[in-house]
Amino acid sequence: MKKAVLNFLLMAIGFCVINSVHAQNNNEKRPNIILFLVDDMGWTDTSLPFGDAPAPNNKIYETPNMQKLANMGVKFSNAYAHSICTPSRVSLVTGMGVARHRVTNWTNSDVDQPTDAPYAGMKWPEWNYNGMSARQEYKNTVVATSLPEILRKSGYYTAIVGKGHFAAFGISASNPQNIGFIESVASDAIGNPRNYYAKDNFGNKEKYGYTYQRGVRGLEEYHGKDLFLTEVLTLEAMKVMDKALDLKVPFFLYMSHYAVHTPIMSDDRFYQKYIDKGLDPVEAKYATLVEGMDKSLGDLMNYVKEKGIGENTVILFMSDNGGLALNPPRKGKPFKENLPLRSGKGSLYEGGIKEPMIAYWPGVTKAGTKATQNILIEDFFPTILEMAKIKNVNTKQQVDGVSFVKYMKDSNLIDDSRSLIWHFPSNWGQGESTLKKHYEGMKVEEIGMGPASAIKKGDWKLIYFYGTKKVELYNIKTDIGEEEDQAKSNPKKVKELFGLLNQRLKEQGAQYPIDEATDKELLPVLNL
Repeated sequence: MKKAVLNFLLMAIGFCVINSVHAQNNNEKRPNIILFLVDDMGWTDTSLPFGDAPAPNNKIYETPNMQKLANMGVKFSNAYAHSICTPSRVSLVTGMGVARHRVTNWTNSDVDQPTDAPYAGMKWPEWNYNGMSARQEYKNTVVATSLPEILRKSGYYTAIVGKGHFAAFGISASNPQNIGFIESVASDAIGNPRNYYAKDNFGNKEKYGYTYQRGVRGLEEYHGKDLFLTEVLTLEAMKVMDKALDLKVPFFLYMSHYAVHTPIMSDDRFYQKYIDKGLDPVEAKYATLVEGMDKSLGDLMNYVKEKGIGENTVILFMSDNGGLALNPPRKGKPFKENLPLRSGKGSLYEGGIKEPMIAYWPGVTKAGTKATQNILIEDFFPTILEMAKIKNVNTKQQVDGVSFVKYMKDSNLIDDSRSLIWHFPSNWGQGESTLKKHYEGMKVEEIGMGPASAIKKGDWKLIYFYGTKKVELYNIKTDIGEEEDQAKSNPKKVKELFGLLNQRLKEQGAQYPIDEATDKELLPVLNL
C-alpha cells in the first residue's frame, strides 16, 4: 500500500513537471532515448567483433541482440570510457572530462572514504571522492548541471533503472532523483550488487548486514523469487516506459545494468551451454552475465517494436570501462582476458578503456555501418541533447564532450585533429591488492595501472606513468595490443603528444600526485 501511494505521488509530480515545460515543445517530434550502459564489459566480451578481425572472446560469448542492433545502426570501433566506473559515469551525465570534474577514482558507498591504494613515495590530491552533486552541499564533490535534469526540464520523462554510483551515501546525488531523474529504480551509491539472485533478496538478507557494499534495494516485490537481477531490471525498465507512454511524452531511459560486474554469479538460464563449450565454471558464469545482458537488450528492442515506438526510439549501447582482467576472480592467464587488447579495467592500456559501442537512430543512422572516429564517454552528454533538440543550455560546468551525431549520420567522417585524454592521479585499490596477494614483484605499471595520464590523437596514443616517470607511445591502428613502444624511435611524436597532454590537463585544471618527501605536485616530466 505504501509503495502504491509513493508511485502515485511520483507519477503526479512527474506529470506536472513534464507538462509544465512540455507545453512549450508540443509541436516538436522528439525521439525517445534508451541509453543502455553495461558495467565492466570489455571490448571483446561479445560475439560481435568490434575490430578488423574476430578476437578470441568473440568465439566464446553469444550476443545476438548486439549483432541485431549493430545491423540496424552504427558500430563505433574506437569508443572509449575512463578506466574506472564512477569517473566514467560522472563524465557521462555532466559532459566533463575527468581531469575537470576530479572524480578520478571510484566512490565508496560511505562518505569521506577515499578509495586510493598506497604507492611508495606518493600522496594523493584532494580529489572529489564523494562524487557529484547538483549543489554545493559538502566537501570533495563536483557541482554540475546533469543531463537528466536538462532533459526533465525540457519535457522528457527521465528514469534510471539499475546502477547509479554517482556519489557516496549522504551526498544528494546518491539518490538519482536529486539530479534530474523523475524515477529511480534500484539505484543509489553502491557500485556492485552483493548478490544477483532474487531468492537471496539481492543481498539484503540479514546475514549481509548494511555496511559497505549493501544489497540492491527497491526491488522487494521480487524477493524470494527464482529470478536474476538482470531480468528483474529489464522488467522494471518496461514499467518505466509504460508510464511515459501513458503520459504521452518522450522518455529518456538510462538502462544501467549491474552486470557484468562482480560477483561473478551464474544466470542459470544460460549456464549449461557454456559448460558444454568447455569453459571453466567461473568463466562460464561470467559468460552467462554477458548473455543475460544481451537478452535484456533484445527484450527492450522487442518492447519498443511491440509498442509501435520503434521508429522514434534511439538506442545507444556502451560500457563504463574495460573488462575485468584480475585473477582472481577471473580464471585463465593473468591480464589476458581482453586479448588482443592489453590488460583491463583500471588500466590506461586499451583493455581498460576501449568499449563496445553501438548507436541506432531510426531515419538517421545507416544500417550495418562502422565508424572509426575516436569517441569518449563525455561525448554522450552533448550528443543526447542534440538528439533531443535542446539548444543553448546554460550549465554550471564547462562541457568537454563533443557531439558525435555527425558520425552517426555519416560513419565515414574522421576528425584526426581531436585528442582524447585520460587522467588517473591515483592508484586503483583492487589492482594493487591483487598484485600483492597473487603476483609478488609485479608492478602496477606493467599492466597499465598506477598513477598515469594518457592521450590519443588519431591513431597515436601516449601514456605517462607518474611513478616511473616513463612515457610510452603506441600506434593503435597497427599495434592494437600495445606491444611495440615507439617512444624512443619516434621522439617527435612523443614531444607533440606530451605537450598537448599537458596543455589539455592544464586547461581542465588537473590535479597531480604529490611527492611525499617534498609535498609538491609531481608534474609530468619528459625524459627521452
